[in-house]
Amino acid sequence: MPSRRRSLDKRPLFDFLQLVDERLQAKIRLVAAGGTAMTLLDLKPSTIDVDFTGPLSDIEAFREVVSVLRPGFRVDTWPDGQVFSQFLPPDYLEKSIEIKAPLKLVKLSALNPLDIVATKIGRLDGRDEQDIGACVEKYKLTKKAIRQRAKQIGYAGNEAVYEDNLNSVLKRLSSKGYASTVMR
Repeated sequence: MPSRRRSLDKRPLFDFLQLVDERLQAKIRLVAAGGTAMTLLDLKPSTIDVDFTGPLSDIEAFREVVSVLRPGFRVDTWPDGQVFSQFLPPDYLEKSIEIKAPLKLVKLSALNPLDIVATKIGRLDGRDEQDIGACVEKYKLTKKAIRQRAKQIGYAGNEAVYEDNLNSVLKRLSSKGYASTVMR
């Protein structure tokens, strides 16, 4: 029987990362993606799973600790700027936003909102639409900036689908359609 998903706000996320931090042997860099990034950036109150990317060796060290901790919620990780089926440009690390946390060995950051939008375009379900709307509204993202960043993304899958999704997002921005999707 599948387990019921619980949502995680900032406190459980930081508690989890503190447990990871205590078990690491060396410093690592983690970049939150998806709902995790949005929660850490105060774009949404919680996430239903935990998503990170980062340098391959750092992700491997993180996975090793997570496998021992068995946190009771889903933790997804991808190496080197991969997020779901998208591959971010190498500058994703520099563009990410540092998150202040009382951690000694984990350097924590969240994807830049443009990268959050670019990675959400790949799937583009209803929740992704809301998340894109929240990023656009809070960070005043423009069509031009979204288009430019999306064109730098590598997509593993049908690139025509990604292009169609991108065009749908840009069209919705033109019609100011995202303002109504942002959850308060």
